[in-house]
Amino acid sequence: MKRLRVGDDVIVITGKDKGSRGTVSRLMPYDRVIIENVNMAKRHTKANPNRGTSGGIIEKEMPIHVSNVALFNPATKKGDKIGFRVLDDGRKVRYFKSNNEVLDR
Repeated sequence: MKRLRVGDDVIVITGKDKGSRGTVSRLMPYDRVIIENVNMAKRHTKANPNRGTSGGIIEKEMPIHVSNVALFNPATKKGDKIGFRVLDDGRKVRYFKSNNEVLDR
């Protein structure tokens, strides 16, 4: 079970986008995630009439390493560490370590 999942609300804790919040839109190999509207990069593209693409400056989200993001805890309003626990019914769930609140229902 991974610490982050698609749809999780996260906050960036280091780097040029420190403090910005977003939702995980994609998990990538090598422990990287893409977060909506965070770590934007500009790419200058040339028009290609054969493909039907127009040229210009395209902004897209670039991946961030998972060690640079923390799961956002709405109760404490900041990033928090996560732990894993097995419930009585046998399900393995994630929980916030600061207030022992279970994330997965």
